[in-house]
Formats: sequence, structure tokens, C-alpha cells
Amino acid sequence: MDGVERQMMRTGFYPGSFDPITYGHLDIIARAARIVDKLVIAVGQHGAKQALLSVEARVALIEQVVKPIAEHAGVKIIVTTFDGLTVDAARKAHAGVVIRGLRDASDFDYEVQMAQMNGALSPDIETIFMAASPATRMIASSLVKQIAKMGGDTSLFLPKEAEAAVRAVLNALSP
Repeated sequence: MDGVERQMMRTGFYPGSFDPITYGHLDIIARAARIVDKLVIAVGQHGAKQALLSVEARVALIEQVVKPIAEHAGVKIIVTTFDGLTVDAARKAHAGVVIRGLRDASDFDYEVQMAQMNGALSPDIETIFMAASPATRMIASSLVKQIAKMGGDTSLFLPKEAEAAVRAVLNALSP
């Protein structure tokens, strides 16, 4: 790839915990894939958060469920991990935009503040907000995990691969 092509390539960076990946995440990924040439999905490894799925399981799961999206959109999707500042990880990925999904007004308030802080730290990286689609607006990984832990049906919120991964972990934790 020559310098002109490299400059014209638009790389998006979509960070999150993805514990587990939901239909809400997949909605944002599919829509982001239509506006970038390359999408980096970055699984955050934060010591303060206790994840249900291991980071390795989340990466493998995401790679599996986004493959059809990448093929349909004709976009390269890379799944990676990060443990520092989002803007540092985005810069390392050569991303010009950070993509964030918004479900409601409380998400908006928090995400705007984060975007402004990230903009101060790295003015060359923009943040793009994507409103959740009506069908996925209510989905939150934390709520889905609660439903799963209580034996509820998560098929409305998770792809079957994520459902199976969550079920396997919860079964392993049960006495």
C-alpha cells in the first residue's frame, strides 16, 4: 500500500468490554463498517472490572460473530485488546476515529465528557457517536449477564455463540 492509499484509508476504533458481545454491539459494528475502511474492535482489559468471560474468550467470540459483517461490508475487521487509555490504543491502531454507541441520555452525558477529554489528549482523533437502533437500545451487557445468572432467556440480546459461551461459564461456576 503506497502513502496515498494509506492516507485515504479511514480506520475506526470501537472500544469496549464486550462481556459478552451483544446484538447492540453488533448493530454498531455493522453500521460502523459502512463508514470506515478498516475497523479495530478493541477489548478493554481493566483490572477494576470483574469480567464473566476471559479476554481470550471475548476476542475469539467477537472474531467469530463479526466475520459475516466484515464479508458483507467488504471491510477488514481486526479484534485486539488494550489496557491503557483509549486514545493511546486508537493512535497505536492508526485510527482517526473512535466509535461509541449511545443508548440513552445518560450514555450521552458520559460519552460527551469522555470524548472531550480524549480530544484534549489527542486532538487528531475524532469521536463518532452512533445512536442505538430501536431494537437494541435497551440491551446492556451487565443486564444480560444478570438475566443469564438467574436462568433467563438471553436469546433476544445475544448471538447464539455468545449465549453458549455465557452458559458454559455459568455452568462451570455452578456447584
